[in-house]
Amino acid sequence: MRGEESGSRTATSPFSQRVVLLLASLAGLCWAGALAMLIWGVVDRQQPYDAPERMVYYIIVTVAALLTFTPVERQFCLTGLTLEGVFGTTLLLYILAFVPPPTGWLLSLPEAPVYAVMALAAFWFFSSLAMPLLYAAGQRLFRQRARRYDRRRARRQAYEIGLLAALIIVLAGLRTLTPVAVVLVALIIGVAELLFLSFVEPES
Repeated sequence: MRGEESGSRTATSPFSQRVVLLLASLAGLCWAGALAMLIWGVVDRQQPYDAPERMVYYIIVTVAALLTFTPVERQFCLTGLTLEGVFGTTLLLYILAFVPPPTGWLLSLPEAPVYAVMALAAFWFFSSLAMPLLYAAGQRLFRQRARRYDRRRARRQAYEIGLLAALIIVLAGLRTLTPVAVVLVALIIGVAELLFLSFVEPES
């Protein structure tokens, strides 16, 4: 029964393919527009909160995130992906556009909230991007059927990638961001994941 469901899920009609292509094109245009406004300085922190440029930027970023994560959540049944992806994307791009970059270190009182919000945004953004990729990769890499379609595994690994991104920001705030430190943190997370794969039963 599950094989039939997965087979029907992958079989798409020409109309469905055109809809997916249209949504992907619209998402790409929205991402390009948001990045162009950010890079070319169309929006900046000096503008008032109700500036038209800000409103357009908010709308484009939100629509881009919705068009990116909603179809993927429906395709792979990754519950909560859209909420996490939209939250992480809008928060991260808002920080990049309107929040002054911190100049002090992490433990200084004026800078600590900025680092905390940046780390949270990076965690949700990168974990949301990684989750569908890891789930799709699991369907190719794992031979056991339960492991191949294990959404819990994909979510855990995606959160580990998000945690790595957040810890990089923490290391930067502590003025200890070096390639060696990043490699060590990545190795610790990687070893923890190997232990999970060895001892945790896959989702049936």
